[in-house]
Amino acid sequence: MKLSKNNLDQRLDHLYDVIIVGGGAGGLSAAIYLQRYKLSCLVIEKGKGRSFWMQDLRNYLGLSPETPGREILKHGQEHIVELGADHLRAYVEEVRDEGETFAVKVKVGKADSIYPVFRSKYVVAASGIIDNLPHLEDMQNVYDYAGYNLHVCLICDGYEMADKRCGLFVGSEGAINTAFVLNWFTPYITVFTQGKVEVGEAMRQKLRDYGYPLIETPIKQFLGHDHEMTGVELEDGSTIELETGLVAMGSHFHNEYLQGLDLQWKGGNLVTDSMCRTSHPRLFAVGDLKEGLNQVSIAVADGTLAATAIWREIRKDSAPRRWEENLIGAVP
Repeated sequence: MKLSKNNLDQRLDHLYDVIIVGGGAGGLSAAIYLQRYKLSCLVIEKGKGRSFWMQDLRNYLGLSPETPGREILKHGQEHIVELGADHLRAYVEEVRDEGETFAVKVKVGKADSIYPVFRSKYVVAASGIIDNLPHLEDMQNVYDYAGYNLHVCLICDGYEMADKRCGLFVGSEGAINTAFVLNWFTPYITVFTQGKVEVGEAMRQKLRDYGYPLIETPIKQFLGHDHEMTGVELEDGSTIELETGLVAMGSHFHNEYLQGLDLQWKGGNLVTDSMCRTSHPRLFAVGDLKEGLNQVSIAVADGTLAATAIWREIRKDSAPRRWEENLIGAVP
């Protein structure tokens, strides 16, 4: 059921089989399978994750290319509640290992917040990442185009940028190397640093060798209309025409709540086995939080794997169910 401040006290004494931190594609996929395996789960979702900002899901089998990410999440939330899962909009502050159970402390509500603690046998970390965007004085100007033709994922959206005049917005010198992968799709690349990146002579020469302009003057605003970015205006008043853009400024991992646990990390990613199990035997990681490819299709598969691994363990440790009435010698 949908939980809120008004009714969550009904679940505080309930021991869930699994608590899922994150209600994106991976978390919802795990919840669907867990409930279909007749296990109990709680999905805790902070809202507005990476998939929420996807305006069109153009690379997912079976869906219209115009399907927005928020529509998938809406249907997924409705599906898990119909199956009997609990869903709570809240922020997970801490996951604590109590031995046989996990204690999950959450913050509910931005005003007059409360801090309930839920418990479970397993935890699935599906909290994902959020991409860093160019920082402008008017951030709404960025949000007007992000997820439309201002992209954040080359793997997802390289096709959308094919043979177009593309701005590559970077946050480090290393990120400029993205240009030399992006050129598989388009050679018409202009690199923007916002004047915040120290670019060495070797990289400058490499850009010249490829014919890619390097713009170090800060951006004043993106230009465009109806969510279609058509260029940028620089702080010196000049403008540069573009047809699309790719942001390569890194990401923030939503993993702070796990820092008190002894887990194996690779950078901001959790290291997992083939079934998405972390170095903690009862904690799984799915989607962008784990090491691997950041794709909705991968996250959905990860949720399936994690849920199935958990079910197998719980099933193995449970007593078999017998058809008592059919047992020889059963008393009628």
